[in-house]
Amino acid sequence: MKKLMVLAAGLLQIPVIKKAREMGVYVIAVDDDPNAPGMALADKAIVPGGLMDEEKLVTIAKEEQIDGVIHPCSEVAMNVMGRINDELHLSGISKEMAIRATNKHLMREAFEKYGAPSPKSILTKDEEDAWEIFCEQFSTNAILKPSRNSGSRGIAKVEKGITKDAFIELYRRALNESRDHSVLIEQFIEGPEFSVEVIVWNGEPHVLAVTDKKTTEAPYFVELGHNQPSVYPVEIQEKLKAGAIAGCKALGLTYCAAHCELKVQNGEAYLMEIGARMGGDFISTELTHLSSGIDMVAATINVVLGVEPNLNPVEDKHGVCIRYFTPKPGKLVAIENEEALNDAHVYDAEIYHKVGDVIPEVKSSLDRSGHVIVIADTVKEAIDRAERMIKEVKMITA
Repeated sequence: MKKLMVLAAGLLQIPVIKKAREMGVYVIAVDDDPNAPGMALADKAIVPGGLMDEEKLVTIAKEEQIDGVIHPCSEVAMNVMGRINDELHLSGISKEMAIRATNKHLMREAFEKYGAPSPKSILTKDEEDAWEIFCEQFSTNAILKPSRNSGSRGIAKVEKGITKDAFIELYRRALNESRDHSVLIEQFIEGPEFSVEVIVWNGEPHVLAVTDKKTTEAPYFVELGHNQPSVYPVEIQEKLKAGAIAGCKALGLTYCAAHCELKVQNGEAYLMEIGARMGGDFISTELTHLSSGIDMVAATINVVLGVEPNLNPVEDKHGVCIRYFTPKPGKLVAIENEEALNDAHVYDAEIYHKVGDVIPEVKSSLDRSGHVIVIADTVKEAIDRAERMIKEVKMITA
């Protein structure tokens, strides 16, 4: 029986833990929180007392004689995962690859060197340097983003004409959210957002799905929903796929899942960033198998165990859409018409808050209040039904 170490055991990791056990894999869940919900689902649970402590985790991996390690839908311990792969000579990305795939500045350098399509990007020294760069080197609107983080944390649009004080406030917010205390300023690409879900095997990227995204407006651009398959023209989808493949090759990815985020402006695709992991927001764990019939979770598990993945459909294909609840900020006083979620087209739904909770302003993906996943014969029908349910279920705040 192969042994798989799963780094983190939160809600996002549960589908991987469950799937691995279904596949007959012995699962070792590792999380600093002994009460993390995935811990009870694993064959063995370990509380390391420092999930990002490379030496400690390498020691555990050796003692457990694991055959593979995975850190799904998260980037916090990517470097640790890469170090374990290096030390134990396992399938999966190296620490060098993990660093490139979690540092947006190094990622941009790799894209530029390879010729992968991406926006102009400059690493700033401090807030005064960033302001000077914005004023002198950008003729268009720009984006401030932490060089290391995910989930839209710290990202903000800065428009030409913004005051210096307002710019610096947004810069400091981005800096505060950056794990390596640095901030990029980038060309703002005006256009719709997408992700491309990929499995990389033996250095060759295989596209499984193109995901359309719905986000909030400036300044935070928090994702409010996704749908598969894409409703955009084939020629746009082909450019997105080509950009994702070029980006994976630019980063030198060899054995992993990849979640590639892109935007389209004037008919051309631009890489925003690539996570050398499965995407969050249920994209890799649920949407991709529902729309493509391909089990991305099983494929990813096999890849990190050194087993060639099955990239053929194994189930029926659907139109699928996820939408997130984002009620007005304030104290939650009532939830009305929640029974609307008891619909045959609802694949999964959850309200994250209860009456009495305080609903925050939506500044990152952590601030959303619930979700509904809808499947239908066509993606347009799934979108229409999901949008309607988001309106029908009312979370009343005061």
